[in-house]
Amino acid sequence: MILVTVDFISGYKIETLGLVKGTIVKTKNMFVDILQIFKSIMGGELDKYTNMMNEARQEATDRMIKQAEELHADAIVAVRYATSNILDGASEIIAYGTAVRLQRL
Repeated sequence: MILVTVDFISGYKIETLGLVKGTIVKTKNMFVDILQIFKSIMGGELDKYTNMMNEARQEATDRMIKQAEELHADAIVAVRYATSNILDGASEIIAYGTAVRLQRL
């Protein structure tokens, strides 16, 4: 599956199939949270949170790709990511874009 952030793929005509999205809500681990609080006092990257968010983005992306595959898409164009807080300590990550079929020019 080809994923791009632009609205086209050079050398191809695209047939639009529709919006696809993947979403996940992740919560912080209480024990990791305590360790990260101490790390934030000292300064530096909160690597456990970075890893958690990277994993969440990948899961959202995988779910978006699954939707596109169900439409028999070759690619997803205009891919975007968004996050929002659902509750204190829980975030939603959404990946979305337009599923397309490709035809060589």
